[in-house]
Amino acid sequence: MTDAVLAPGAVIGILGGGQLGRMLSVAASRLGFTTHIYEPGANPPAAQVADRVTTAAYDDADALRAFAETVDVITYEFENIPTEALDLLEPLRPIRPNRKALKVSQDRLVEKAFLTDLGLTTAPFAAVDDMEDLTEALAEIGAPAILKTRRFGYDGKGQARIMAADQAGAALADMAGAPAILEGFVEFSHEVSVIAARGLSGEIACFDPGENLHREGILRQTTVPARLSAAQRNDAVLLAARILNALDYVGVMGVELFVTPAGLVVNEIAPRVHNSGHWTQNGCTVDQFEQHIRAVTGWPLGDGQRHADVVMENLIGDDMERVPELAKTPDTALHLYGKAEVKPGRKMGHVNRVIRPTR
Repeated sequence: MTDAVLAPGAVIGILGGGQLGRMLSVAASRLGFTTHIYEPGANPPAAQVADRVTTAAYDDADALRAFAETVDVITYEFENIPTEALDLLEPLRPIRPNRKALKVSQDRLVEKAFLTDLGLTTAPFAAVDDMEDLTEALAEIGAPAILKTRRFGYDGKGQARIMAADQAGAALADMAGAPAILEGFVEFSHEVSVIAARGLSGEIACFDPGENLHREGILRQTTVPARLSAAQRNDAVLLAARILNALDYVGVMGVELFVTPAGLVVNEIAPRVHNSGHWTQNGCTVDQFEQHIRAVTGWPLGDGQRHADVVMENLIGDDMERVPELAKTPDTALHLYGKAEVKPGRKMGHVNRVIRPTR
């Protein structure tokens, strides 16, 4: 092992204590690492499995410094980490993936510009700060379109559809004064995502693309393999690799793509382990969470080869009532997040149905 490679026993600091931090902690423990979670909220899901938890705000400089002193490398489970916290942490410990990846993904306008500069295709887009901008953008892009906040939106939040020009005012009001971006609709047959990883030495490994089904802006299901031709599958993997290399990325990334008659269109990137990659826990020997831990610690990447077809379904809100039935279902693996309160629209867990080949 080189100096850049962390040995078992090293401590991985994780910013964020949600379900992704929880599953990263479990994966780290399998490789002999310990984890220290930094999370403002009390009793997060990751606290049930991590070795240590700091409960403090992201503007608590003393807590951030103390956290950094206890870990060997810092990673994160979500991308909207305040810049000021990263400014303080970066001189103290390596942050993987790097700050460039966060800067690009935290702002939808910056992200779209980055992707188009790479020669990749995205939905048509324009910056919107006021009604004049929105009027001009609609004249150029047309309706239907979707207005989104440039920062902090997820699971359908911070978005407003504009089906006709007379809905522009209401959509802009929904942004509550936040800088926004207008995106034109893309005619696509289905959405797929590639879960890709890049290691410290630049090696890249991609999992098979999964096909995603959304309802009400929330991912409900991912099916692997996706409906793609061999050429489309190859294009998706090469496209993801181009993004990783351009960012000098280290870790796992989710790349969401629209499948269109004219080719693949990039919807968005997520610089972290991704909901649509949960199928890897039961479809691969090395899942996306272990792959991320391997990458940020300098270990060799797993090859990501799939040994089974899988349908991943998120358990959202009252879906938890189905758990007893799901627990009895053959070839079904439950992954529950340990969240104390069931809420509508809240991701409480997921289930992986392994589809074995017929003989």
